Amino acid sequence: MEDLLGSSLGVFIGLNVILFGIASWMTGRALAETWKSLWPALPYSLLLGFGSRFLTYALFDGEFLSARGYVVSTAVLWFIMFIAYRLNRARLMIQQYPWMYERRWLFAWRAKTPDAV
Repeated sequence: MEDLLGSSLGVFIGLNVILFGIASWMTGRALAETWKSLWPALPYSLLLGFGSRFLTYALFDGEFLSARGYVVSTAVLWFIMFIAYRLNRARLMIQQYPWMYERRWLFAWRAKTPDAV
């Protein structure tokens, strides 16, 4: 497992999933609340993955140039960012346009059907 993550499981969960996961969640939320598309999430997650790898190296003597560790860290951070983006975008669409849309699952919305008279 240490080969895949580039650090121990505890360091990966504490640093990458919790600390950088919060930053990733806030980034996804900010993108949704400013009505931007999801495309900027990719470079942001790449930068957060780099920061996570650097702190793993600097604080916990992890492997800095671990390609697999970087890919796993970045993928986890992008996934957290994607979840935050979709949850907040669905919430905003329902709040902003309540006459037009209704919630369709946790991450989606749909157009309201006209009431049959």
